[in-house]
Amino acid sequence: MLANSLASAIRAASQRLAAAGVPDPVVDAELLAGHVLGTSRGEVQAAVIRGDEIAEHDASVLADAVARRETREPLQHITGTAPFRHLELAVGPGVFVPRPETETVVQYAIDALLNSAEPAPIGVDLGTGSGAIALAMATEVPHSRVFAAELSEDAFAWASRNVEGVDNLTLVQSDLRDAFPELDGAASVVISNPPYVPNAAIPRDPEVRLFDPALALYGGEDGLDIVRVLSSRALRLLHPGGLLVIEHGELQGESIRDILTQDGWRATATHRDLTLRDRATTALRP
Repeated sequence: MLANSLASAIRAASQRLAAAGVPDPVVDAELLAGHVLGTSRGEVQAAVIRGDEIAEHDASVLADAVARRETREPLQHITGTAPFRHLELAVGPGVFVPRPETETVVQYAIDALLNSAEPAPIGVDLGTGSGAIALAMATEVPHSRVFAAELSEDAFAWASRNVEGVDNLTLVQSDLRDAFPELDGAASVVISNPPYVPNAAIPRDPEVRLFDPALALYGGEDGLDIVRVLSSRALRLLHPGGLLVIEHGELQGESIRDILTQDGWRATATHRDLTLRDRATTALRP
C-alpha cells in the first residue's frame, strides 16, 4: 500500500480548513488525523516530528473527514466524541455538543453536592442533552443521586448511550415542566443549560447555526422562556436552601436575576466564565 508524508497530509488539511474559515485549522487537522489513525493529537504531533508516513487508505479517509469539516460540520460530529471534564461523550446529529464553558458552570452544582450534609444529596439536570452535566455530577460526586430529563428523542438517545452503567444516575425522557414530581422538595441542586438564544437572533458560528438542534438553541422572543419555567419548577424541586444553577448568554445575567428575584429566590448572583463573560446565574431556594 502506498504511503505519503503525514506532515504533508496535515499541512494540506490545515490549508483547506483555514480557507473554509475554521477557527483552529491546525488543531482540527491534527485531531482529525488522530481520529483516522486511532491515536491522540499528541501522538500525531510526535509522528510528524519523526517524519512518519500515512497509508494511502488513511490519507483518503482523512481527506473525506476534512471535506466534512470544510462544510463547518462540527468536529465532534465527525469524530463521534466530545470531551467534557474527565469524560468522553458520544455525540452526533440531533444533540447539542457540550461546550468548554459548561465545564465551569457544572462546578457550582458539584460543589453544592459535595458540601451537602445529606448522605445522598440529590442533583437534578433539566434538559440534559448529551448527559454531560448529569454525568459530571454523578461521577464526581459518587455518593449523590442524580436525575436527568431530556425532551428531544434524538438527544435522549445520545444521553442514554452516555449514561449507561452509571448506577447513581436516572435518565427520563420528559418535558422539564413536569419532570420528577416525586422529587419535589428533596433536591439539593437543580441545574440547567437551557435554550437561551432569542428566536430572531442568528448564531454567528456555522457549526451552531447549521448543525445544533433548534430545540436546544432557541428560547422565545427574549431567549428566556425556558428560564421562567426553570424558576418555577426548581422552586418545587429544591428543598429550602437548595441551589439553582442556570447557564445563559453573556448579556442575560441581569434579566435572569430579575426573574428569579421576582419569583422569590434569594442570593441571586451571576458568575463569569474563564473568558470573563457572564455565563451562569445561581440562586438559593428560600
